[in-house]
Amino acid sequence: MAYHNPVMLSESVEALAIHPAGVYVDVTFGGGGHSSEILKHLETGKLYSFDQDSDAEEQSEKLEGPNFQFVKANFRHLKKFLRLYGVKHVDGILADLGVSSHQFNTAERGFSTRFEGPLDMRMDTNAPLSAKEIINTYPEEQLHKIFGMYGEVKNAKTLAQHIVAARSGQEINTIAEFKKAIAGVTPKGKENKYLAQVFQALRIEANDELKALEEMLLQAAEVLKPGGRLVVISYHSLEDRMVKNFFQKGKFHGEVEKDFFGNEIKPLEPVVRKALTPSAEELLENNRSRSAKLRIATKIGELKFEESSKKR
Repeated sequence: MAYHNPVMLSESVEALAIHPAGVYVDVTFGGGGHSSEILKHLETGKLYSFDQDSDAEEQSEKLEGPNFQFVKANFRHLKKFLRLYGVKHVDGILADLGVSSHQFNTAERGFSTRFEGPLDMRMDTNAPLSAKEIINTYPEEQLHKIFGMYGEVKNAKTLAQHIVAARSGQEINTIAEFKKAIAGVTPKGKENKYLAQVFQALRIEANDELKALEEMLLQAAEVLKPGGRLVVISYHSLEDRMVKNFFQKGKFHGEVEKDFFGNEIKPLEPVVRKALTPSAEELLENNRSRSAKLRIATKIGELKFEESSKKR
């Protein structure tokens, strides 16, 4: 079972500023690359790694030990599951929002445009909503909306019309059938990029990815100790915008709120102003890393709030 090289491994683990006795969370275990590296820095500390994928759970068995606990759950349930393990606060949280190469390279998971397989795309194979359900049951307006919003597909409306017309003849069940159904609206010479955008939109919808990310970020800010680090690697502008806004403003839309003294009310402070990107060496070695952006924030301590009010 081949898993991918973890993206921006040294940069992300370094960004966590690990204390050997600290408590850390990897909310996206995947193939375990980042988790394995975090564990090397722990002595008496503990790492909790989340993933809803059964393949990831199997992979986690390689890291069994007193410092490690695998949690089979979506990261949107971060707070609830940490509480189950008696953990209220942690020193650092890492999230790598990419789909693992293993998922992409397993044809029957339906994530990749390169293989023939069922239209699935569920991160949790027991979840009710698959890409097939979306394509065959969503009304035209809803399809138009998800392709436009989540895939930033230019001809989203025409694409939605084509799908609705094609499925009226017979159900669309496989990747090949889907590609054939939309061949008439797929731009010539740009097929790969176009299909990647369409598949991204379906995957985000099937897994409720943006809402789950929003919930995880809010909970991460709550469970981090003052001074604790939140490190996020994102791969497309929709995710990166959410992470950037939350780090800078404490919210996903609108401007940062201020208290009576003019102090910004937000739980986190960005550690670096601009997102970090992979090194030239990594880009050569690992094609998956090309769109990666790494952002780091630290939890603002109550002390800081008090000090800033005193200064005024």
